[in-house]
Amino acid sequence: MARVKRGTTTHARHKKVLKKARGYRGRARTNFRTAIERVEKGMEYAYRDRRQKKRNFRALWIQRINAAARLNGMTYSQFIHGLDAAGIPLDRKVLADLAVHEPGAFKAVVDQALKALGKNS
Repeated sequence: MARVKRGTTTHARHKKVLKKARGYRGRARTNFRTAIERVEKGMEYAYRDRRQKKRNFRALWIQRINAAARLNGMTYSQFIHGLDAAGIPLDRKVLADLAVHEPGAFKAVVDQALKALGKNS
């Protein structure tokens, strides 16, 4: 029976892992065993952080809306309650973008929320 040489397969597998390990520091980029550990851990972090990114952006949007709402004399919670009462279906991403790039438009939305709550602007 003929002998099977596995050099091609092994080389391809090593190359695949080491390609993913580019940019790592020290032996993690050149040593196969270390690279496997680092690449697997990196993929775990990537999986976790794809979910955390959504939470982080929502928190950022809320901070921006709160800051802009306070400049217009409302708190974040009052503002969101006023939007619900006024029936304005804007999500936090859009509101944060308005707050940063279109302060005049955001002020108009705040005025609508104040009017829905029965307060004067």
